Amino acid sequence: MSNEAGGAPFKPRDGLQAPFRDGREGRSMSNANVTFAPRGSSLAQGPPPGSFSSDLRSMTLPRAGTPRTEKGPFFADYGRRDVEKTSEERQTELREQLNKEIKIKVGSENLLDALVTKNNRQTKEQRLRVEAELGSSHRKIIELRGQLEEEIGRSKRPKTPPRNRLSGMFQSSPARSPQKNDQNMQDDMLATEESESPTYVLSEILQALENEGMQSDYYVDGANRLVGLFKKYPALKYDLAWPVFGLRIQTMLLSQSREVVAAGYRVTRHAIADRRSLQTIRGLKTDELVVLSLVKESKANIEREQALKFVRAFLDVKGGIHEISNSVLRTIVSIAEHHEDRLRSLSILTLLEVLVRSPSMAVTAGGMAPLTEALLDGSYQGSGSLASAMLYLFDRPSTRVYLKSGHELDAAFAIFTDPMAVHSNEEKLKSSARLISSLMNSWSGLFVLANDGFQAIRGLLQSLAYRSLIARDLTLDIISAVLQIKAPSWSSSFLAGRRLTTYGRVANLTKDNLEAPSPLTSEEEGQDRVCLTEHYTALLLVVLLQSGLQQALSDLIQEDVECAIGRKAALLHGEILNLANRLLPYSFCSNLYMAPELMEPVGSETADTSLPHIAMIYQADSVSRTLYRSQASAKDSSGSKWQHKQQHTSSTRIVDPSKPEVDYDMDEARFRAAIVETQILNHVKYVKWNWDLIEDLIEGPLKNPKRLSEAITGTKFLKRLLGFYRPFKYRFSDASNTKANQRYVRVGVSLMKALLQSSEGITHLSESKFLRQLGECLAQLDRTSGLTSLSPLFSSWRTSETLTGGYFALLGALSSNPKGLEMIERWHMVNIFYHLIDLHDRDDLVELLLGNMDFTLDSHLRVMLSKALTACQKGEGRRNTEKEQHIRIFSTKLLRQYATLAPDSVDGVYCPSSVCEWAIRLLATQLYDPEVEVSEAAVQILEESCNQKSRLEYLVRCRPQLDHLNEIGAPLLLRFLSTSLGYQYLDRLDYITQEMDDWYLGRNYSYVTLVEASLTRALSMPPQDDSRSSINEPLRPREYGTLPPHFYRELTHTKEGCDLLRESGHFDGFVRTITQLSADHEDSEGSMKLKGALWAVGNIGSMELGAPFLEESDVVKWIVQIAESSEVTTMRGTAFFVLGLISRSLHGMEIISEHGWNAATDQYGRSSGYCLPPTLGNLFMIKRPHDNKAGVRSMARRDLRPRPITDKEPVHARVLSLVVDAGNAVLAKKAVNDLNGIKGRHPEAFSSVDLYHKLRDVLGSHNFRLPVRRFILDLFDRSVMRNVVLDEEESENESIRTQRPPQARPRLT
Repeated sequence: MSNEAGGAPFKPRDGLQAPFRDGREGRSMSNANVTFAPRGSSLAQGPPPGSFSSDLRSMTLPRAGTPRTEKGPFFADYGRRDVEKTSEERQTELREQLNKEIKIKVGSENLLDALVTKNNRQTKEQRLRVEAELGSSHRKIIELRGQLEEEIGRSKRPKTPPRNRLSGMFQSSPARSPQKNDQNMQDDMLATEESESPTYVLSEILQALENEGMQSDYYVDGANRLVGLFKKYPALKYDLAWPVFGLRIQTMLLSQSREVVAAGYRVTRHAIADRRSLQTIRGLKTDELVVLSLVKESKANIEREQALKFVRAFLDVKGGIHEISNSVLRTIVSIAEHHEDRLRSLSILTLLEVLVRSPSMAVTAGGMAPLTEALLDGSYQGSGSLASAMLYLFDRPSTRVYLKSGHELDAAFAIFTDPMAVHSNEEKLKSSARLISSLMNSWSGLFVLANDGFQAIRGLLQSLAYRSLIARDLTLDIISAVLQIKAPSWSSSFLAGRRLTTYGRVANLTKDNLEAPSPLTSEEEGQDRVCLTEHYTALLLVVLLQSGLQQALSDLIQEDVECAIGRKAALLHGEILNLANRLLPYSFCSNLYMAPELMEPVGSETADTSLPHIAMIYQADSVSRTLYRSQASAKDSSGSKWQHKQQHTSSTRIVDPSKPEVDYDMDEARFRAAIVETQILNHVKYVKWNWDLIEDLIEGPLKNPKRLSEAITGTKFLKRLLGFYRPFKYRFSDASNTKANQRYVRVGVSLMKALLQSSEGITHLSESKFLRQLGECLAQLDRTSGLTSLSPLFSSWRTSETLTGGYFALLGALSSNPKGLEMIERWHMVNIFYHLIDLHDRDDLVELLLGNMDFTLDSHLRVMLSKALTACQKGEGRRNTEKEQHIRIFSTKLLRQYATLAPDSVDGVYCPSSVCEWAIRLLATQLYDPEVEVSEAAVQILEESCNQKSRLEYLVRCRPQLDHLNEIGAPLLLRFLSTSLGYQYLDRLDYITQEMDDWYLGRNYSYVTLVEASLTRALSMPPQDDSRSSINEPLRPREYGTLPPHFYRELTHTKEGCDLLRESGHFDGFVRTITQLSADHEDSEGSMKLKGALWAVGNIGSMELGAPFLEESDVVKWIVQIAESSEVTTMRGTAFFVLGLISRSLHGMEIISEHGWNAATDQYGRSSGYCLPPTLGNLFMIKRPHDNKAGVRSMARRDLRPRPITDKEPVHARVLSLVVDAGNAVLAKKAVNDLNGIKGRHPEAFSSVDLYHKLRDVLGSHNFRLPVRRFILDLFDRSVMRNVVLDEEESENESIRTQRPPQARPRLT
């Protein structure tokens, strides 16, 4: 629907219905007025090839432009559904209301959290209102959840089948009111179609479409039934009788109704089976019909959209792109050049796909011009796809010639290099910034930007000198993004100008967002991990530095030091220097200094003005050093699910630096004063207690046995504090589960640990009522205990909405100590735990129990976990099986923190290897679980644990069988090869020789695809949020950009593997492949073999035992030659990364240094695995498209110069000449007037089929604007298209043409 008709934007429709027609409207090549009416969905079940929406809808509008509701049976059905909502709609409304209340609850919690830290007197009233609103939200959430559960249960009950909604689509007349007999007839029709043969139903529908003179909706309904039939029986399209089916399609495409024409395109699109069917369809003269539909005005968008979808369906058929005619493609180009056309974006996308699959077709049709223009103006939303397509062309010499100048992608930098444009085009700046980031994060894009010594990047850095805040900010963001620099958690405060010199505050600011350090910090793991993205970042950093990045940042800092941009530049400058020190060889970073322009002598005339700059740099450096110390001293968490969940919330306390820290050796007077200051002895209400001070006392003085004894015997401090956690006092257990209240859980865990550190604390805890009442509450869930309650403390609602679930965190703290375990067993809680595992309807409780317990000690808790790992493997019904499977997966993931523990990772205490071995034994058992997900989780955890050699050897001694897992267990088997013990084990299984042959013959090629996809994803994906618990995070974090395990790399870990490699001769085969195919630039299969051989040689050479293979051959010389002279840009990138791999070994580093390449090393002289050429010109020197001018000119002469078309008839020859002139912007106006004159003097000329064919050839060989194409086609008589499509003779219609009145002359719009 056009904007003129209704003002609403046109959208793809789901069902197609024709409006009411009087039968008098004829179909003209000039668009006639059309109205649309909403229609329901068809029998469609999925999107067909080349489509964006499954069905079509139309909409009927009165002449005034206001939509009008129809009263047909289909709309009556929908009207009734609005009154009587379905269960799904009611569930959707309840979920929306529930989400709204949850957002209100979260906002109230955040506000309450902020008010808690302020003065109580000033915020008392506001806090009371917020608490009331929070309580109201709690009640509404509970009520809505109950209603939602009730509605879900009601929907699962058996009910009477409703009236079939699809029946309304097959009514013959939408103007009639639905009658009971009509409905029964439609139901019978549907039932008949279900029972009869699809071939018979197809013949019936085609026979029904033979009827002439019916209303439009009759044919539309028949078309929808055909589409539904093709979707339900896909094989039916292969047995079509095309003489009959094609005639019906031609009749629909020649219809006077646009809705019928659109339905015809849709049916034809679903009838496409293969390339032969496309050729048959083209034989129906669909090219002429498609061109005619595409040039129509915007009010015929429903027809134009379906015509374009029909063309896009060609791209989904193998070889179908070659069946798209040049005339159709040039018409799509004209749409893409027309900025106001609503199908412009879809046309650009179509041209983009054609450009990638057949560049010659797109260039011949003139498709590069609209694509380059869309990239330049930034109006197309998929600019990244445009850039990727052009970079794909730039990769190989054969396709590089289609980029005429080689500067097409430099348009993204134009707005940043224009001082006048950067001030008023914020949206265009952002779009260009995204495009620049994608270019710089692509290997081919880096080659494109290397033109003229990286002039485009130099221009981007010069934009930092323009006084445009948005341009400067976006430029700094681009640099941070391409260099993979993540902003620290305190950056927002620092950029806002706040003081961060207090080290305690900075350390606490990072505690919330600090990613928990990996428990496994093995040196072997660091050596095995190869990060390709860091190698690429090192190269990109050198490019930026040599383009003037350091000077540009220094000038920006010096110019505007007090604002946020100056501070942001200072932080970025420090991060860049840190990257250079870590990634670059010494020869590249030896000349880098920390803002040399700012470090002026104190005695100089400008020393006073430089002092603020130096102070700012010192501040950033101090914060960086503090962050480094805080990260190095960060302790690993205890593994509690509850504690992990709260570790990343905003309730983590930020220490006030103005207050002194509580001393461990506090004297008695100060200790008593601190106890009084906590307000525990003065107030009964716990909200008035000073919880920050309470936590400081527990973490400090109460760990001193003397102070703890004094707190127990001399005051009621501990008695009241421990009484707060007693379940039957309903204080802690009734507190809302909010972010602010998580501090109560944190204090409780610290209290349990502090009491367990002295005998007097243990006695006090065991004699208190806390554990006895807690055991009684847990027994309420045990069906064998005899205790019941109408409202148990650990009900589903209370564990999710209150802090009741925090009791498991307290029990987890007790389970980490032998004395705590004795107290748990004293109250028979372990027996209750066993019974809780069997609760099939309380998965939340089982997860809380398992996730918070500490299994480090050998106790009954380990037996309980073993029971959960093997729970209900046979199953007792589908629902129970799914729940038990979930518990087994959860329990398996829980073993990760124990299988990957470092020796000193349990609260700073030495952790014996028996803990890891216990976890490994359980994980080895999980490999045989009947559910694949459980086995896969076990494999991933074991693979991570095997980063330590001792644990890998222990797993091998367990002798796991992985044959049944196939590809899932392959990574773990590759790890076995890295030790002699594992090699011998796999050798006895005859695994090594078979796997070696697989890799040599084919697995190497799939490895290339895996590496390139991983690297592309790593360079394009945004940074991810790591604030997840260790239990809920993915087991194998998708470290995109990290080199996957390679068979030959693992094989060369051992001497036995190297001997086998030498005997097999595979390395010599890889060397021969590199030497023979290094000069092949066009064969894609040869390029894949060459890349596979390069990766194999690089993985072998990265190991110390594999490096001698490099010395025995001159393969490194060939790899360096490929990296510096290959005509394929991605081949150069592969060779570049392979050289980095080779530099990881000592011998490899010496070999590449002999060829002039420099390797980065750490402070101990060990290789970092990153190497760079001596000069960037060696790496980026490549033949540009404009360098091959002769080839470009010959291609232009061959593809772009059209063949002249003439006619013996003078009038026809004049028309052909004027049509060619109409494509010229200068001659277009005169040519249009002359054509209108010929139309008036010789109307019979535009009834000639021969002239139409010649004009079609002219339109297919020249570029015309969309209005000009429409004007030229509108010159012809209506009967011409019918004669062309149906091959009717002109003489048969001669008398009819002479009797028709003259038509109005078309106008050029």
